Amino acid sequence: MIKNYFKIAWRNLLKNKAMFLINVIGLALGIATCLTISLFVIDEISYDKFNEKVNQIVRVNLSAKMGDELIEESSVMAPVAQTFKNEFPEVLGATRLLKTAETAKVIYANKSFRNGKSAMVDSTFFDIFSIKFIKGNAKNALNKPYTVVLTQKQAETYFGEENPINKSIEIKDQGVYSQIGYTDLSGLYTVTGIIEEMPSNAHFHFDILTSMAGNSDGLSPSWLNGNYHTYLLLAKGADLAHLETKLKVIPEKYMSAQIKSGMGMSFKEFLDKGNKVGFRLLPLPDIHLYSDYKFELEQPGDIKTVYIFSAIALFMLLIACINFMNLSTAGASKRVKEIGMRKVLGSEKSQLVFQFLTEAFISTLVAMILAGLIFYFAIPYFNQISSKTYTFLDLTTPQVLGSVVLLTFFISFLAGGYPAFFMSGFKPLNALKNKFSTGSSKGIRSGLVVFQFAISATLIIGTLVVGKQMQYIQNKDLGYDRKQLIVIREAGLLGNNFNAFRDELKKDSRVKNISTSAFVPAGPSDNNMTLVSSINDPIQRVRAKNFNIDEEYIPTLSLKVLAGRNFSKQNGTEKNNIIINESAVKAFGLKPNPVGQTILESVGADKPKEILTVIGLVKDFHSRSLHEKIDPLVMKYNPYYSLIIKVNSENSTDLINDMKTKWSSYGTGEPFTYAFLDNLYNETYQKEANMNSVLRIFALLTIFVACLGLFGLVTFTTEQRFKEIGIRKVLGSSVPQIVGLLSKDFLKLIVISFLIAFPLGYYAMNNWLQDFEYRTEISWWIFVLSGFMTVLIAFLTISYRSIKAALMNPVKSLRSE
Repeated sequence: MIKNYFKIAWRNLLKNKAMFLINVIGLALGIATCLTISLFVIDEISYDKFNEKVNQIVRVNLSAKMGDELIEESSVMAPVAQTFKNEFPEVLGATRLLKTAETAKVIYANKSFRNGKSAMVDSTFFDIFSIKFIKGNAKNALNKPYTVVLTQKQAETYFGEENPINKSIEIKDQGVYSQIGYTDLSGLYTVTGIIEEMPSNAHFHFDILTSMAGNSDGLSPSWLNGNYHTYLLLAKGADLAHLETKLKVIPEKYMSAQIKSGMGMSFKEFLDKGNKVGFRLLPLPDIHLYSDYKFELEQPGDIKTVYIFSAIALFMLLIACINFMNLSTAGASKRVKEIGMRKVLGSEKSQLVFQFLTEAFISTLVAMILAGLIFYFAIPYFNQISSKTYTFLDLTTPQVLGSVVLLTFFISFLAGGYPAFFMSGFKPLNALKNKFSTGSSKGIRSGLVVFQFAISATLIIGTLVVGKQMQYIQNKDLGYDRKQLIVIREAGLLGNNFNAFRDELKKDSRVKNISTSAFVPAGPSDNNMTLVSSINDPIQRVRAKNFNIDEEYIPTLSLKVLAGRNFSKQNGTEKNNIIINESAVKAFGLKPNPVGQTILESVGADKPKEILTVIGLVKDFHSRSLHEKIDPLVMKYNPYYSLIIKVNSENSTDLINDMKTKWSSYGTGEPFTYAFLDNLYNETYQKEANMNSVLRIFALLTIFVACLGLFGLVTFTTEQRFKEIGIRKVLGSSVPQIVGLLSKDFLKLIVISFLIAFPLGYYAMNNWLQDFEYRTEISWWIFVLSGFMTVLIAFLTISYRSIKAALMNPVKSLRSE
């Protein structure tokens, strides 16, 4: 019996191949979108959940206010971990992670390597995080100074098939920057453990973990600065909100003395000046998606992106199902007599319902197979724009396959249920006379079309706003010229050959300027901070960025000097001279022309403040992302072993090849790496560029699938009114009049849809733009253009079917009368 249902269903579907194909394509696109985005969403919300104690782990974050600056940072001071463990009984354990230089050089058996990310951790790190040991003992692997744990892949790189345990590797160029200076951590390290690679859904990834026991900076008692990512293991069921309340006593208890000695005021005076300092706890599973803190170990995700993608997946699936319903009901008029005959011959309503559901199931099954093919060919591109590494095999896991089977039945019932009950409800006599009424279902179908095009118009608005913001980012006056700049951050790897390499480039006519500085306004950069106070108010401190530059930095980046002068070798070391930006003038309380004025810099709690003299003022420039406001900036004369090169031509291929050749000629064995500042700038906004690409793609898909649904509704209406159309043609109505008659009601629905879409689009995109400190406006023309595009696309869809109906021979439509 069931076999017969499938035979009849397949035969009926093939009778109208065009409608079947449209149904399948619409469903396939909806399902493929849903599957692809579902993998993304599942991956994003799974971050750090591989840890066995995930619900007990929190990270300590700094939340403070210094003057007008709000400070929200993911790293805290060195003593925080042990202090919290001692102070609060619900804290069972604590560990710290300190990111060290990514350019650390590892030497083993006279071979050198620079291919591993390194960090320094406490010995308790493996007690808190679930990282599996392949060799060694997690309990004591990092108890001693100068011990190291490697990932298996990294160990194979260094040792091949040798057993690495208890062997020594030399780690060079590794250290920690702090306010008090640079702590060199180079030396011989003993390998004490081999671990598995950190899961892809961890919020940090390191290949080399060295012991914190060898870091003197880790013993620092300072509560005024630090860059330690600190994690706590809480007792099961611990009340996080209550613990955060208890943390409020920590600043006064442990910072008062250092604030008094370092800043010259009591803790109460510190607070009375409007300053604040405290700590916030962030659950481990929330770090990837919910963190708004600076200095994350890796670029975090964004819960807004997850919500947007989830909504797109849901709406695409719903729109595809709506299409199926509209197209199925549109084709009902062609099967009315078949239904009447079946009922006369004794078919029960349940049998008819099952027959139509079987047709829906076959369509969905074919669409599911096609969706798999679409996924297979589309996933490489999706990986590119989402920075993921999905493969087709991700769809073959038992959990996903089970979900796909359930989704097939769910869609079959959701999309096929309404048409099945709608068509099986026709009365036999009316059906045989080819008469049927849609009743209240007309309002439902109209509402579904409004829903479809409201979503489509919202996505168009979103696409236009994101595109406008990306254009704003590209055209924004950054205060410096990012074009034709080459950055060689690791030029210091040349060692004693650095000066010779730089001097050779200076002689090259293709090179306009060269600066020796590691502080670049985009991409990876050194990022030092300093505490500054005014001579007039030495107690009130202001945090400022500290750039170490040379005399060529300003002309190389084309910064605008507003007052004073640049650094010059002719003026000696310029040790206590500084150049500041406009934001620093305001923050430090200086006169509009600050040249010649002095400020005080704190260099440590136990050291006297240094007096710095302003010799120059530069126009504000964006030294970080447009997500952040321009901070006060202090530039000191302190050349670094990195190069920023301004070239004379955009075609710099030959110059780069010559630089590679020159680099290799020194025989250091170090790799030559470089980057264009323009590319680094664009990479800063890669997440937004990806969002732009995703919105464009899914806006097009949604509009396409929505038009299929509109086509179905137009088809349904023309089937209902085909006799009326014939009569109007006989009475003299022209084709444009009939097209206008058929289009009028549909265009009303489209207008209603974008009236709904306008406030939705404005709310969603205005909320998205709030993440940017510097942003474009949501212009009126965006809504006009999106409305025009929606109406135009809908009108073209309607006109195609309406014109076809209007051109139909009236004899055919009146034949049954």
